[in-house]
Amino acid sequence: MVYEFDGKKYEKASAHQKEWGAKLISELSLNGDERVLDLGCGDGVNTALISKLLPYGEVVGIDASKGMIDTAKPKEKDNLRFRLMDIDAIDFENEFDVIYSNATLHWVKNHHHLLNNVHRALKTGGSLRFNFAGEGNCSHFFKVIRRAIKMDEFTSYFKNFSWPWYMPSVDEYSQLVKKSKLQNGEIWNENADRFFPDTQAMIGWVDQPSLVPFLSYVSNTRKVDFRNYVIEKMIEETRQDDGRCFETFKRINLFARK
Repeated sequence: MVYEFDGKKYEKASAHQKEWGAKLISELSLNGDERVLDLGCGDGVNTALISKLLPYGEVVGIDASKGMIDTAKPKEKDNLRFRLMDIDAIDFENEFDVIYSNATLHWVKNHHHLLNNVHRALKTGGSLRFNFAGEGNCSHFFKVIRRAIKMDEFTSYFKNFSWPWYMPSVDEYSQLVKKSKLQNGEIWNENADRFFPDTQAMIGWVDQPSLVPFLSYVSNTRKVDFRNYVIEKMIEETRQDDGRCFETFKRINLFARK
């Protein structure tokens, strides 16, 4: 299922995603002439960072959310382009030297299909570098949201609801990569737990992107009530004595080649 996000709000509320992405980009060891694909480019900020490392190359960012692409598009330049495209629908063949993805692929449910498509899109000898949410991620938010969708006043909206994320363990994902056509797969976990500086920063992250898949199921007359309940409980769960808010962030890292 494709969800629609507010790219401008995400741009303001995604500091930790951008930090992870910048770290990942620093590890790519680009020569400057590669063709790079960014899966789930979001607002395009990190994709633009990649473009600065490619004076003789090009980076293409794709995202399924029109709101994200509309926010990214103004950043385009000669070696930086954005396309509205669902990751599940990529059909590139032998086009990219590097495929990069940061804080996105937990939104993709079928990683067997994903890894096959990525293998096809890479040039021979090309590489991929992914970082996405793994087992144990967002434990406070998941506790609150699971309670919310089972409440009497909201549960009827979620009769046909499907959990929006895939967050595997390292062992589970290692087995999946081994069954793919990718070579030299290295998989490891990462503890990226985070303190938000205050409740407003935490609320911004809850609004964009965490609540989006759930609010799409709730009627317009009850969206505010649902959101307010989740926000109230998240403050109770995460606020520390010093005013900061703590959430768990567990990551899966993958490096592999074709």
